[in-house]
Amino acid sequence: MTAGQPFAPVSSKEDVERYVRENDIEFLFAQFVDMHGKPNAKLVPARHLDGLISDGAGFAGFAAGAIGQQPNDPDLAAMPDLQSFTPLPWKPNVARVACDVHVEGEEWPYCPRTILRRQLARTAELGYEFRIGAELEYFLVRRRDDGSIEVADPLDTLDQPCYDMRGLTRNLDFVAQVSRYITWLGWDNYATDHEDANGQFEQNFEFADALTTCDRSIFFRYMVEALAQERGMIATFMPKPFSHLTGNGCHFHMSLWKDGQNIFEVDPADDPRGLGLSELAYNFIGGLKAHARAYIALTAPTVGSYKRLVVGTRSGSSWAPVYVSYGYNNRTQMLRVPAAGRIEDRTVDGSCNPYLAATAVLAAGLDGIERDLDAGDPTTELNLHEVSAEVRAELGVELLPATLLDATRELEGDDVLRKALGHTGKEDYLDYFVRVKQEEFHDYHNQVSQWEIDRYLQLF
Repeated sequence: MTAGQPFAPVSSKEDVERYVRENDIEFLFAQFVDMHGKPNAKLVPARHLDGLISDGAGFAGFAAGAIGQQPNDPDLAAMPDLQSFTPLPWKPNVARVACDVHVEGEEWPYCPRTILRRQLARTAELGYEFRIGAELEYFLVRRRDDGSIEVADPLDTLDQPCYDMRGLTRNLDFVAQVSRYITWLGWDNYATDHEDANGQFEQNFEFADALTTCDRSIFFRYMVEALAQERGMIATFMPKPFSHLTGNGCHFHMSLWKDGQNIFEVDPADDPRGLGLSELAYNFIGGLKAHARAYIALTAPTVGSYKRLVVGTRSGSSWAPVYVSYGYNNRTQMLRVPAAGRIEDRTVDGSCNPYLAATAVLAAGLDGIERDLDAGDPTTELNLHEVSAEVRAELGVELLPATLLDATRELEGDDVLRKALGHTGKEDYLDYFVRVKQEEFHDYHNQVSQWEIDRYLQLF
């Protein structure tokens, strides 16, 4: 499929119908996500496109995951957003449309995509457009007979495998195919890396408006996982599949735009701090810092997320933040400014629901703008993984939460994020999220691990 003309995005009903007809599309996935970002879908024959557009695809919502339904609730209807129409490059007769969930003709406030759309609408009322790029890291692994996992490439054993050319070469058929598909879809893959851990890769595509990037992120994870399974491998985006290796991030690179201009960007010579950011951008950073300890529950939303947010791993660094901080091109910072005009949030990991994560960071940043919050001084020169507690105290650098439970407790008290996530008619979505995630933490906490048995069984 990639040998032909690149896919030109379509958005109108007429353009979708034409593309379906001219490219022999036989089936459409009507896809939405639950709280955890799990893609749910029905396969709808393309001849029923009109009905899909008018009525959506019906689902028993309680069976679909954490999306605010009980068995007695009315069916969900997944209503397609035609601007998200995406052919499956490896399945030439199939396409996908991302959907917003409705119930009985009304938007369903538990739908993560709807939550983000509402926050973006508020942002537009303020005169801004939020754009992000997402760096999705993944491991290629295989299952052993005992159910454990190992890196799929048995030769990928270097202590410092980051950027290893030989590791990339051994996996070239896979990553090159992913690259071709990304570019054919019009997203423009501009780099593929062997990342810091054995068996870990990152394939970058261009930034876009936040909703588009989140739709693409869901599709990218699905595509990479499907292609890996066809080759007898598992592609995992979980934050920490191996205790001794660097985890999977999904760093967001963020900027606000107005009238086609990036309003975060100034000439570094005109920025007293020298980072190439406008005062508005520093206010945005101020908001991120003020809410980081709460919003991390949404950007790092699993038990394993906090096993990634540590100081050291096999390569000597976790490359993940531990403190609430910012600075220029310093990967020990929570917020890195890699170039003028954009802010990278390194709390975001591969398990995030991108719609909820984007909602959270955007709401935090806008609060900083609206309240004219001070970002404080950057800590660019410091390796924050090595500075003492005394130095951090002098600088006013706070610790990020150490567990999912800690993070959800912080989130409970954040009124800005509570408002941004919205009210469902029965409860605040924030309270629903906290309840689900605290249950998840307690399910984990109630398990006795092999580590505990090895350490404690005969210690006393």
